[in-house]
Amino acid sequence: MILIYTHKIKPRVRYIFKHIFTRILQIPVDFTVTVEEFVAHNGPKMSYTKVPLGAEFFVKSHDLLFEQGVNNLEIIMNQWDEVSCFFSTGAKSAIPFDIFAASFYLITRYEEYLPQVKDQHNRFTAAESLAYKHNFLEKPVIDIWAYKLLDALKEKFPDYPYKSRKYSFISTIDVDNAYAYKYKNFVRTVGGFLNDLYQLQIVNIWNRFSIVFRIKKDPYYTFDKIIDLKKKYNVKTIFFFLVGDYTTYDTNISTAKNKIKLLIKDMVDYARVGLHPSYFTMNDAQLLKKEKQRLEAIVNMPVTQSRQHYLRFTLPETYQNLIDLEIMEDYSMGYAGQVGFRASTCTPFYFYNLDFEIQTPLKIFPFALMDTTLNDYLNLTPKQSLGKIRDLKNQVKQVNGTFITLFHNESLSNYQRWKGWQRLYESMLKIASAE
Repeated sequence: MILIYTHKIKPRVRYIFKHIFTRILQIPVDFTVTVEEFVAHNGPKMSYTKVPLGAEFFVKSHDLLFEQGVNNLEIIMNQWDEVSCFFSTGAKSAIPFDIFAASFYLITRYEEYLPQVKDQHNRFTAAESLAYKHNFLEKPVIDIWAYKLLDALKEKFPDYPYKSRKYSFISTIDVDNAYAYKYKNFVRTVGGFLNDLYQLQIVNIWNRFSIVFRIKKDPYYTFDKIIDLKKKYNVKTIFFFLVGDYTTYDTNISTAKNKIKLLIKDMVDYARVGLHPSYFTMNDAQLLKKEKQRLEAIVNMPVTQSRQHYLRFTLPETYQNLIDLEIMEDYSMGYAGQVGFRASTCTPFYFYNLDFEIQTPLKIFPFALMDTTLNDYLNLTPKQSLGKIRDLKNQVKQVNGTFITLFHNESLSNYQRWKGWQRLYESMLKIASAE
């Protein structure tokens, strides 16, 4: 245990120290505001305040962790060796910047509470983020900082029995469209035929016809392949099913169809199943509740995991709605337009609500990349994508973090724009699951 002296023990202080020390570095911490207790402590200790008490391990504190609410802060970037950092400190500090305040700013998504320009789906974009603007989006800098802090602690306290965590990998699959053509209602099927005919898409007409009339297998039904690969590489896999009503942005097959219900139930036998809340649930608590209850009725168990469709969420409203519905884990923390680490960490963390100044029970699992980001936004080939995946995995591996990827069942179809991507998925599993 490391004893932390600080002049005020605020919720922000407890939250970020626990994340860095306990979750990343596997070091338990305790806090004191009593100088006498701190001085009398014989074990490892550090002070986090404005001036050191003596010759202890000292990190000069920024005001951020002792404030309330959200303010427009001036961010001046610096370098710690070759790593970007901010909130610099003086010469007496063992670390050249306030690692705790900077980490808190990034992990709470502080900047997403500030006025911002959003995209056409009302999402905070990567381009607006500090990490993207200063070229550290593809690095889990909080974890990197933590390990550099660990090196400094080992130098100061060489006899302490340090532990280390293990790298892990989670493959997540979003099911926006379980089938490309099958099991759609009459209006959607006829409308699809007419649209293909109008655009003279002869190949699409034949594919649609042969699949609807069961001459060929539906290309988006790749679930057997995903389960086989899960078993082959012993990969933890989570499916997120879209069960919302049909809209312009939500086009899955209706859950009134028994085939969809059976598919979801089958997946529960092999992997974990979570909710993929529909496009308009971002600020609609009642719609979110309706969809959660719908999925729970199918799987006949509580649903505790979730990822927003289109990655549409707003802080803190969407997360608070999830908490109110007893969702325990969310996997939406990432960008549609860029790969990397939206919260600058590859360690699952608890959502801190800046409006209420509390750590919530909702655990956030940040993903590092999405198939549509690589293919549609960055226009990378499968081969180029594999290189990007390898680079991101190596970043996570270096800090023994949790590498989380987001693919869709349709991207394993080798159909239309997904030609060659089934092989990429297996190559990714092979790379990502390697110790």
